Amino acid sequence: MKLNGLVINFLGDSITEGSGVSNIPENRYDNRLKKMYDLKVVNNYGIGGTRLAHQEKPSENPRYDLCFCGRAYNMDRNADMVVVYGGVNDYIHGDAHFGTMEDHTPETFCGAVYFLMKTLKSLYPEKPIVFMTPAHCNYNGMSDADISPRAMKKPDAQPLSAYVKAIKARGAELDIPVLDLFEALGIDPNKEEDKARYTADGLHFNDDGQEILARTLGEFLLSL
Repeated sequence: MKLNGLVINFLGDSITEGSGVSNIPENRYDNRLKKMYDLKVVNNYGIGGTRLAHQEKPSENPRYDLCFCGRAYNMDRNADMVVVYGGVNDYIHGDAHFGTMEDHTPETFCGAVYFLMKTLKSLYPEKPIVFMTPAHCNYNGMSDADISPRAMKKPDAQPLSAYVKAIKARGAELDIPVLDLFEALGIDPNKEEDKARYTADGLHFNDDGQEILARTLGEFLLSL
């Protein structure tokens, strides 16, 4: 796929918003991609703390409850492509059930992934829709191999790898390309060296981590 001259919408959470980045215009991954591949416009729709699935109980910060499924309708409809990067907040502090592949509504995580993919395919017919899975994280002392201990989590909460697998399975089901950052990014904050070198806190990428993210995504998009 040729990228030069494209308008791309980026729908995401705090990583897409630029948390952990020293200079957002220069170093955030969407802006890096714009320069690397001569994109025409990058529209950034990243909001920190947000999740794909609906929240059952309102969060202390109402901004966190601006879920991806609702925000999908508020992006530039003339964009040439949509890139979605999220799921880690569903894993850490979302209070929706994880759900099953039978779910098709945003009340569960599995249902929200389906709903969001179907909605974007409807809003952007014949245009590429691309999802990225969460990458590895080790945040506030919690490894991604663990189930989040947050009080709001439901009994069917899973380790992060299950959220990754759900996004990949939905992508295969709905013919949407999925970049598996859990495997392909090559950054694992569970390793102290990676955490210090590429992240601000074990979750949000610093400038060096964002550069790797941009290059990994760019290579994936070119391969489509």
